[in-house]
Amino acid sequence: MTNDRRLRSVDLARLAGLSTQQIRNYEDAGVLPPAGRTASGYRVFGEVHRRALLTYRALREGYGPVTAAQVVRAVHDGDVPCALALVDAAHAALHEERVSLRAASEALEALAREEPEPLPGAGGLRIGEVAALIGVRTSALRVWEAAGLLTPRREPGTKYRLYDPADVRDARLVRTLRRSHYLFEQIRPVLDGLRREGSGEALRAAIAARGEALTARTRAMLAGAGALHAYVEYVEEGP
Repeated sequence: MTNDRRLRSVDLARLAGLSTQQIRNYEDAGVLPPAGRTASGYRVFGEVHRRALLTYRALREGYGPVTAAQVVRAVHDGDVPCALALVDAAHAALHEERVSLRAASEALEALAREEPEPLPGAGGLRIGEVAALIGVRTSALRVWEAAGLLTPRREPGTKYRLYDPADVRDARLVRTLRRSHYLFEQIRPVLDGLRREGSGEALRAAIAARGEALTARTRAMLAGAGALHAYVEYVEEGP
């Protein structure tokens, strides 16, 4: 690794718009390779450190700080295959998110177009029956109700929950969205949209927003991977 240009902590910090303490933290964490020291003990950085820092920041945009740090540490440890395996794993996980989103989109669009189906029994279904019907635990239905996502009516006298066809449809939607890692606050407008004259606009908007976020992350990961490729080549060239 070459160090043609001598940089102080403050010089490197200014180049990256960071504090000198952050630079020291990055070196301690292995995000930067070990710095040299002057006779008086001050850190001395070079071109390799500048490139390492820029590579980490490029990786962080798409892969997140934890994976980005693991990747550059592996490079500094001389384990490039490990660094590339981490990159591969991140891309595989992103692909799975896309597959899951596509499946959720197809399932939700189909459900959104459906009219609530008649249920067995004129008085509606109890919580255990709904749980068995859609494949979740009764505790999940209670949590969703506590979050305001489901509003089953209560049976007079016994106060048992009774789910009508629209309630079951909503429970199916919540189950599908939760399996796609949607948060409650993201699910609520989807349900609200469906309840307003059966509109699926909120549902489509939520899916489109998630798709746009995945696309932005993919672009950031491509940029980070390009920076990593250049850095690995620079490191492997040696002094």
